[in-house]
Amino acid sequence: MPLASIPSPSQGVWYLGPIPIRAYALCIVLGVIVAVWISERRWRARGGTPGTIVDIAVPAVIFGLIGGRLYHVITDWQLYFGDRAPNEPYEALFIWNGGLGIWGAIALGGVGVWLACRKRGLSLSAVADTVAPGIAFAQAIGRWGNYFNQELFGGPTTLPWGLEIEPGKAGTIEGYTGLYHPTFLYESLWNVVLGFVLIWVGKRFALRHGRLFALYVAGYTLGRFWIEGLRVDPVGGVDHAVHFLGLRINQWTALVLFIGALVYFWATRNKDTEEIVVTPSAEPGGEPPAESGSEPPAESPAGSSGDEQAADGDTDDNTPDGEGDGQAQAVPEEKKS
Repeated sequence: MPLASIPSPSQGVWYLGPIPIRAYALCIVLGVIVAVWISERRWRARGGTPGTIVDIAVPAVIFGLIGGRLYHVITDWQLYFGDRAPNEPYEALFIWNGGLGIWGAIALGGVGVWLACRKRGLSLSAVADTVAPGIAFAQAIGRWGNYFNQELFGGPTTLPWGLEIEPGKAGTIEGYTGLYHPTFLYESLWNVVLGFVLIWVGKRFALRHGRLFALYVAGYTLGRFWIEGLRVDPVGGVDHAVHFLGLRINQWTALVLFIGALVYFWATRNKDTEEIVVTPSAEPGGEPPAESGSEPPAESPAGSSGDEQAADGDTDDNTPDGEGDGQAQAVPEEKKS
């Protein structure tokens, strides 16, 4: 055993009577809770109605889990189908055993968010900017599920923080007893840093119209590109990942999304001043809603009505998850559905 290394977890499943409690599922649930909590605070700081993000999270999580699993099975089909597949075909449905593709999770999860926003008359880009940092933190937590499952690790390494993997685990190299790159840890740390950077950038520059979400996509894919290159994932001595022109398919996906995010960020560079968070059609009569990102109203004198404040009255400059200059934007509450 090396003098310095990251040991394998002793177990990834605990039993509460006959009910299995899986660390992988707990990491995903904890990530979702953290993401919703952060996003809810950020939405309220923008003047949105409390509870909105919680409502949106339900279809987003359901669609995201389906999309993540579909992407995993499609891109890693050799794990379930074929003569040398280490799993039975029906195990493609066993999501608790690990295997969620972030690309599919975000894509189909985005569909769930779009449906929820359309129903409530919300701006999709405003919601995307709000939840971007929370998604990064959720991914950072969720990656620890791979650690408990001893999966998606990198190639052999002699670094002191190398990861011990039980011999015979799917992905291990036959006859090799050394350490592997802890790619789960690399990606987790990268996402934590990315989440804090997004919060700071959002507060410093008050990005709107999906530009902060575009930075999230660019930042995540930049890290994912090189981390993905460290993975080997051999099955029976053969790398099961799909390759094209010397790169894994996930690297190509990361590269395309990285370029697309930068193009979108540049194309919308002049759109930071105005954004309608709630569409006029969502308001049952009355005046059209104010626009988020416009100049904030002048301060009311002491003792005046608080109607011009944000929906939750939170205008604390030190709020760590707000945006812009720390002042809550004067945004009307959306219609309750």
